[in-house]
Amino acid sequence: MLVTLAALATSCGGAGSDTATTKPATGNSAGTGSGSDSSAVGNVDFDTVFKTEERFKQALPDRASMAGWTPRSASADIEEAPDPAESCGAAADWYCARIARGEANFEAVGEEAHFDVTAFADKKAAQDACRKEANWSAKYTKAQVPPVPGVESHAYYRNVGGLDGLFLIMCLGTVVAEVTLEGKGSSLDPATAHSLAQSFVPRIQKAAAAS
Repeated sequence: MLVTLAALATSCGGAGSDTATTKPATGNSAGTGSGSDSSAVGNVDFDTVFKTEERFKQALPDRASMAGWTPRSASADIEEAPDPAESCGAAADWYCARIARGEANFEAVGEEAHFDVTAFADKKAAQDACRKEANWSAKYTKAQVPPVPGVESHAYYRNVGGLDGLFLIMCLGTVVAEVTLEGKGSSLDPATAHSLAQSFVPRIQKAAAAS
């Protein structure tokens, strides 16, 4: 079942929109954080299961939290019949046992930012997915993106479909969160990825803590 979050892409606010991210200037700031260092809002080791449209709308960035970026699309895909974890094999299929996935996409001059939340039935399944993804992506060039405090993460560069990308993977509780910068000729600044992650993580934490 695919739910298009049209309101998320066009909204001027929404749950968690108090944490704003302005697109930082690119340049020689690679490897350093941009903007303020957002403090943790909740527990990154949560048990909350992300399987409703509302949960994803709370977790994914919106227009208000992405100053300097133009919203393009947002959606949530809830699996009607998820694959059981024991049926999943290769590391390349790390997302096999997901129960839901949400994404929000934004664009700025010469660059695109993609946010993904892949949800699992429990922390064990999410941790297994994180381990598989890390093993699978180890062949790519490492990107020096500073970690968000308290969050297990890694980042790498990869070319997909003729576009260069910087992929930042973060493991939180029952989800795997991704921030991807993409663009032909884009600088793919690690500082930009870090700044976006600092805004994204508190939104996920707030969504997990919401009743």
